[in-house]
Amino acid sequence: METSNQTSSGRFFLLGLSNVLYLQGICFCVFLIMYLMTLLGNVLLITVVRINSKLQTPMYFFLSNLSMIDICFSSAIVPKILINTLSTDKSISFLGCALQMYFHMGLGSIECILLAVMAYDRFVAICRPLHYQTIINKKMCILLASISWGVGFLNASIHIPLTLQLPFCKSHHVNHFFCEMPPFFRLSCKDTRLNEIIMTVAAQFIVLSAFLLTLISYIHIISSVFKIRSSQGRDKAFSTCASHLTVVSMYYGTIISMYMKPRSANSPEIDKTVSLLYTAVTPMLNPIIYSMRNKDVKDTIKKKLYEIIPWR
Repeated sequence: METSNQTSSGRFFLLGLSNVLYLQGICFCVFLIMYLMTLLGNVLLITVVRINSKLQTPMYFFLSNLSMIDICFSSAIVPKILINTLSTDKSISFLGCALQMYFHMGLGSIECILLAVMAYDRFVAICRPLHYQTIINKKMCILLASISWGVGFLNASIHIPLTLQLPFCKSHHVNHFFCEMPPFFRLSCKDTRLNEIIMTVAAQFIVLSAFLLTLISYIHIISSVFKIRSSQGRDKAFSTCASHLTVVSMYYGTIISMYMKPRSANSPEIDKTVSLLYTAVTPMLNPIIYSMRNKDVKDTIKKKLYEIIPWR
């Protein structure tokens, strides 16, 4: 009993990505570059939307929400990874781990739902253009965003207490680079099958539902794109849809792989790679894929740069 309760006052030790010195240096540089690109891209998008009235539309309202999520999502994980990569002390307090796990789970769930909302927004805009302003009005935008944030944090509020109540008496050394639920199940000396079932059911409800809604929306969008007579317009639309689907599939695919696989398929090294994709890579790619290729966004950035820098 004494052993099982020591977690609340103890610390966890994150083993990280590698113990090899030069690989740690490479990991630090890669994570730092990705984090800075994530911050720059997402802050830039939010700023551009704020200063350009043409971009204050439902689509960019949802994109601004996505950017805010990606900034918070990366900031909850990556700074601690950077510190631990160079530091000899790779420990994290129980409270720090709980907060990291909570925001990771909450913001990750919100992003799943918001991606589906954004796909639905594009479906209405392309397939029901005459009814777009009636369906996707200001109240609906606020409602959909509120549901996304509410469900996401509610999901985290259910799972994290259940996980952190487990007795971690096998070890406090976590074979991962941040606090995430599946690696913690392996540290518990209690049967965690109930926790895993609850996690899988929640993932099926949130992730699969959101992914199916996204997929259905894009199927309808692509079928509408086929009807475009201009080959140039059709190619541009296909290019946009393909890039969106690539990022969406990578995000949903990695989440499904991490939270819905059977216990027998667990592999710490594969889990690290999968987690890396949706915690660092996807938040960096989102502003590039969804917005930076947009003409209005690029024109606004160029205009502001010309105002700031006196080109001759």
